[in-house]
Amino acid sequence: MDYAILSNEKNYTIFKFGNCTIRFKTAYSLEHYSAVKKWENGYLVVMAKYRHNKTDEEEYIDLVPILENLYIDADNFLKQIKEVRIYNG
Repeated sequence: MDYAILSNEKNYTIFKFGNCTIRFKTAYSLEHYSAVKKWENGYLVVMAKYRHNKTDEEEYIDLVPILENLYIDADNFLKQIKEVRIYNG
């Protein structure tokens, strides 16, 4: 598997790849992620739906500092991921 999954649950964003699940705090008003516009070695441009807005908004997620704070080798981890998919289950 060479793709990761991006989702959210309550006030957390969830990024899953292989047997690794990373959760980090997000806006309380985030309803869901709707699309990945760009994936570039840990940097995501996504579309997100918030309660206070009728249309999706472009958002940016940089995973590198999150991985580094978790003592995960960001370069080694991220080079395995070719694509990020949205899951809204």
